[in-house]
Amino acid sequence: MNSLFHHILVPIDFSDYSKAALRFSVEVAQHCNAELVLIYVVEPFIYPPDFSMGQIALPAVNLELDKRAEEQLQKLAESEIGGKVKVKTVVKSGTPFVEILDFAKTEDIDLIIISTHGHTGVEHLLFGSTTDKVVRKSPCPVLTLRDPIKGFDYKSLLQKKD
Repeated sequence: MNSLFHHILVPIDFSDYSKAALRFSVEVAQHCNAELVLIYVVEPFIYPPDFSMGQIALPAVNLELDKRAEEQLQKLAESEIGGKVKVKTVVKSGTPFVEILDFAKTEDIDLIIISTHGHTGVEHLLFGSTTDKVVRKSPCPVLTLRDPIKGFDYKSLLQKKD
């Protein structure tokens, strides 16, 4: 079977929502014989502005955050995926939606599977959501998932033959 999806990007923030999306993604990747790419974006730690010097980035803190993120992402991949599908982990530093979209463009990603959660109400109006921005600006199809997944049995959907 020739699949449309060869590289599936799964943004991870270590929330229960993104872990549920990862579990669903494993099923999709197995069905499509695709590689999963897990991406975690570390937002740089910036010290509040000092009016004489401006904002100050703390490189040592950022390096430690990157290192810990990579370790945790590897652990998550091992525990949730094991050897079921080919997997690659990536840690980026920056604004999450920007880094996710940039990676999808430069790495020829065929599908993004992302969870929906986060801000509601006034916070959502002020900040928006990473998922919203990814959906609006993505260079490839985006599958958004809520947890719990309501209204359909995704396992039976994956097993249907054309």
